[in-house]
Amino acid sequence: MKKPVVENIDDLSTDIAGTTGFLKIERDVDPALVEADWQHLQKHGFVMMKNLISHADVKKVKTALEPLFDKVGRNEFEGEFTQRIYSTMAKTRAVDWLATHPRILALLDKMFMPNYRLSQLLGINILPGENAQFIHPDDGFYPVPRPRPPLGAASIFALDDFTEENGATRLIPKSHLWGMRKPTKDDKVSSAVMPKGSAIFYGGTFWHGGGANISDGPRMALTAQYCEPWLRQQENLMMAIPKDIVRKLDPQLQSLLGYSILPPYIGMVNGVHPLRLLDE
Repeated sequence: MKKPVVENIDDLSTDIAGTTGFLKIERDVDPALVEADWQHLQKHGFVMMKNLISHADVKKVKTALEPLFDKVGRNEFEGEFTQRIYSTMAKTRAVDWLATHPRILALLDKMFMPNYRLSQLLGINILPGENAQFIHPDDGFYPVPRPRPPLGAASIFALDDFTEENGATRLIPKSHLWGMRKPTKDDKVSSAVMPKGSAIFYGGTFWHGGGANISDGPRMALTAQYCEPWLRQQENLMMAIPKDIVRKLDPQLQSLLGYSILPPYIGMVNGVHPLRLLDE
């Protein structure tokens, strides 16, 4: 293998790994569709992708997730009538493909630096009687003042129909453009009403929140959240997902979990690429 050339400080920002370089993936998605999604995202702060996955695939995912839902949230933000599945990829393979959906990753390719990370992959089941979650931006916990580009992003896959009654995600269009201000009663809030199999995608600066469930049935979703490769993930996925599982995953998922490098050395382990750990 040709030895990487490092002659000046600018070379340190290039792909200088001696054995493992950037993962290069061709997205199986129409570039015109990606551009349309991207323009809508820039203007409104979110993009809705109706009927993104089939009802048959929805059924398979729900069948895998339903036995994993157990306890409800520990506070009002998590939801006292909302069940969550953390470390989802340690418990089922049924959702891996949603974390790497090409239409979602094509937007992330435009939004973030190479080797961005999965921050968490979370099953959410809003039960009847749940109150509306307070509206928030997903990357607000990073102490970087706004206005700024998003440091995180998220997709939400509807595994049930999202309705006004069962807790469809509430959105404030164009709130991704705000500076440090917070929502007021004068801000127009809309709901992500969409059929099961659909998804929404938004950047981390976009204000949103789960809706109240006043129906007589649950509202299930899967959310995949991502972040820039130089930021800490919400869930420490390299510890949460056993290496025996990681070894069998698609290389894209391995990279997303954190088995990747941001040049020159962010993410290294004992001076080598973290993928080398999977050989041990």
